Amino acid sequence: MKILFVGESAIVHTVEYKGYDSFSATRYGEAFPVMGQMLRSLGHEVTHIPCHLVYREFPRTLEGLQAYDVILFSDVGSNTFLLLPDMLSTGKPVPNLLKLVCQFVDEGGGFAMIGGYMTFQGMDGKGKYKNSVLEKILPVELYYGDDRQETPEGTYLRCVPDSHPILAGIPAEMPYILGYNKLKAKSGAQVLIREEGDAILSAWQWGKGRVVAYAPDCAAHWAPKAMTEWEYYPRLWDNMVRYLGGQF
Repeated sequence: MKILFVGESAIVHTVEYKGYDSFSATRYGEAFPVMGQMLRSLGHEVTHIPCHLVYREFPRTLEGLQAYDVILFSDVGSNTFLLLPDMLSTGKPVPNLLKLVCQFVDEGGGFAMIGGYMTFQGMDGKGKYKNSVLEKILPVELYYGDDRQETPEGTYLRCVPDSHPILAGIPAEMPYILGYNKLKAKSGAQVLIREEGDAILSAWQWGKGRVVAYAPDCAAHWAPKAMTEWEYYPRLWDNMVRYLGGQF
């Protein structure tokens, strides 16, 4: 599969106070390598676009997106795709990148939104995907406001093995997660994993393509090492991208 992975990066600015004095520092970090290394080890070709480079590197045509089989969004908010610097500085129209993703799926592409503080609605609702064009193609309905479900005590997931291609070869007992985005399955969606009525993993067909909503994150902190180093974690994601890409 040719995969376009968008997100899982951050520029962090900190200020430290030491009595009367203070100083600041800025650093850049990525959680992407957890997924990138794993997916590449499975034989997939992965292109990563960090959050701060979406404006420059995300394709602005349907043809550009169709160079990929699957698109994954993880921890990157809708404003990053909609408030492009060249539009803001010139006032001239630019392509709606979220509409392009919808067209990509409608024409047969695969798309998944992965949970986090800036996907679905996220922290303080700043993901802002509620009522966006992208919400229409998701197999889940988003809630207004902050949709985070923090579970510091750990939430152990369960599935029905082999009940769906994504769960092929996955055991019933799964490791714990430390949180997820609260999502409600739409009518017609296949809910593969539930937690107290919340849709943790959902899938459906949209147009000629397929869409998955995965409510936990794919890396820390919601996905701790207990999950990311689980022996079946690569298989789960291999199944997911192959399903999205129409291989089964």
